[in-house]
Amino acid sequence: MSPLMKRIPREIRKGWSKYIVIFLLLVGTISLCSGFFVADESMLKAYNDSFDKYNIEDGHFMTKNPLNVAQRKNISRNVTIYDLSYVERTLSSSKIRIFKQRHTINKVDVLEGRLARKEGEIAIDRLYAKNNHLSIGNYLDNKWKIVGFVALSDYSALFENNSDSMFDAIKFGVGVVNEKTFNQLTRSQMKYCYAWKYNKKIKDEKKAADDLLKVINEETSLDDYVPRYQNQAITFTGSDMGSDRAMVMMLLYIMIIIMAFVFVVMISDTIMNEANVIGTLRATGYTIKELIFHYMSAPMIVTLISCLVGNILGYTYFKTLMASLYYNSYSLTSYKTIWSISALVETTVVPLILMIVIHYVALRRKLSLSVLKLIKRDLSKSKRKHAVYLPQHIPFFTRFRMRIIFQNIGSYIVIFVGILFANLLLLFALALPDMIHNYQDVMKSQMIADYQYILKVPSSIQSEDKLKSMISLLSYQREVETDQEAEKFSACSLKAKESGAKEEDVMVYGVHKKSRYVNIDHHGDGVYISSSYHEKYGYDKGDTIILHEPYEKKTYKLKVQGIYNYPGSVCVFMDQEKLNEDILKTESQYFSGYLSDKPITDIKKENIATIIDFDTITKISRQLDASMGKMMSVEQGISLVMFMVIIYLLSKVIIEKNGQSISIIKILGYSNREAAKLYILATSLVVLLSIIVSIPLEYYLLKPVFIAMMKTEMSGWIPFDINKIVYIKMFIYGVLTYTVVAIMEYRKIQRVSMSEALKNVE
Repeated sequence: MSPLMKRIPREIRKGWSKYIVIFLLLVGTISLCSGFFVADESMLKAYNDSFDKYNIEDGHFMTKNPLNVAQRKNISRNVTIYDLSYVERTLSSSKIRIFKQRHTINKVDVLEGRLARKEGEIAIDRLYAKNNHLSIGNYLDNKWKIVGFVALSDYSALFENNSDSMFDAIKFGVGVVNEKTFNQLTRSQMKYCYAWKYNKKIKDEKKAADDLLKVINEETSLDDYVPRYQNQAITFTGSDMGSDRAMVMMLLYIMIIIMAFVFVVMISDTIMNEANVIGTLRATGYTIKELIFHYMSAPMIVTLISCLVGNILGYTYFKTLMASLYYNSYSLTSYKTIWSISALVETTVVPLILMIVIHYVALRRKLSLSVLKLIKRDLSKSKRKHAVYLPQHIPFFTRFRMRIIFQNIGSYIVIFVGILFANLLLLFALALPDMIHNYQDVMKSQMIADYQYILKVPSSIQSEDKLKSMISLLSYQREVETDQEAEKFSACSLKAKESGAKEEDVMVYGVHKKSRYVNIDHHGDGVYISSSYHEKYGYDKGDTIILHEPYEKKTYKLKVQGIYNYPGSVCVFMDQEKLNEDILKTESQYFSGYLSDKPITDIKKENIATIIDFDTITKISRQLDASMGKMMSVEQGISLVMFMVIIYLLSKVIIEKNGQSISIIKILGYSNREAAKLYILATSLVVLLSIIVSIPLEYYLLKPVFIAMMKTEMSGWIPFDINKIVYIKMFIYGVLTYTVVAIMEYRKIQRVSMSEALKNVE
């Protein structure tokens, strides 16, 4: 065995504390990422397989009245139609959508318990039950006994309406009952919903859906039409899983690169301390390659063991933990763990290659110096520069600390970068819950009205036949008139498709000139956009926005006349008559909803399409809080641990590098406390300055990331408004974490003996 090989275990034992810390950090990072990748890949496969396994629909549509035999026959030329009608019941604090059991399409996966067999029994969505603290054996609405928890394959994300900005598994759920129980439900509350499956495999899903829409429109009037590729309840989960993977992968590689640079600083320090030994070995015949292999061995062994242990933990404990995070957000069917080659490559092979490349480059650069330079401990490739001049009037201790900082500038730069990244994670983890709660508080006082009633408008009102349109309008107005104090408005839902963003539903409000709820200037040809629209997409006064019809190619170019302070949704405000004439193509007296400060009780429920209240507006924030609350706590912990480990390792390197100097000043009579004032205080100043400088920088780094996430991942908007208390918390957490490190480093200084100064006498 080569004598150099015998040194490797000795080096690891000598630096056991730093290698243990690195091992724990790498194991933590890799196990979390490996667990996530395995869970994500397993669940994504189960999700993709569910389309065939559970025979998920190609789309569905809703009608006001049930289809007759002739209508079904005419529509079913190229598709098979399935009846998925349902009844919605409003409970004390939520709403549940009840279906009869499915056996052919959109099948149900029983996760716990069983399906309903008798009258008065119901199986409900697992996540809805969990969020509302319901157990098997409980009674729902004091009527139906819960006998099972299920996942409906067409409701992996619990969107009540496809136009909702976010699903809501707290206030909305689904359930199934047997056919006899379903037939006893109130027919007046029945929603007539029909799913379809194409009889032949199609190439262009959009074209097929557009063609079917024309056929259905010839037979009946539609209340809703949702092809599968536009159905958020089905597609949102799959797209979210894919985007999460990219974010975790980026986190993994950033962590690995930071750790690699920490290793480089540590190895550079080792080479500095052993330069004369290395020079002697070179002189006795050892090649640069042999020495590079030797000095790479210890960190590579630690990295390899970390990767293996991390993967073992990832496939066992952390896989279950990561899967539970998804199950806390989505109503997923059951899954089986699959062996993931890509997870192994991404968490083991790629990090090892990165470590090898970075270490090799750094070592090659240091060890390629001449033998004479190494023996002299002169590791600079350029001519020695004079020390930075420091004025004599600066106190001695201050100049000493400044020299320490200049000598270890490389380590301090890595500390700053590490703090910057750790604080970025910490800011996101602290700020998101704060922004969510702040948004909910703001919306209490800034809602347009306490209640917005969107009415069901007959399609005949927009008929090209003016007489038919007028008759329908008069009939409709009689049905939806209210004696309560409420303000009429017009509204329509259009689509916005911005570059690099998810297609989004935009509500266009038409308000009359003397509106008590929306105060805009009705002169001019422009429109007002909400402050959410302005913040999310960056449009300003004078710009032109482009919106298009949901199921048509028709587009509208609208000039922005101003920005209306309304953070509740991405929406547009304009004059009611202009909306009626220019977009809705109806009579000027037409309206489609009411704004009110109190509930309206004298309009039949079947004439109301949607009620927008505080619960509806805060749906996105409520669900984000429920879905990401635990994840944010985990991220806070990760960021603080990373903060501590990076500072600990690099400050330890600085103290070890200056071990001889510390020993000399002890010989000269300086106490441990005075030595700490020189070396620990220098690091403390750098850490404190790094925290102070990084905190305002984090805002500008996080803001574009947050906006990009909101654009690509979800509809709606939560204002990027971070409370000052969050920055104070960041500072306190940073200082407290570093205090722990400083105490550990003080103990390290205490252990430096005075004999250390005699070991490297030149």
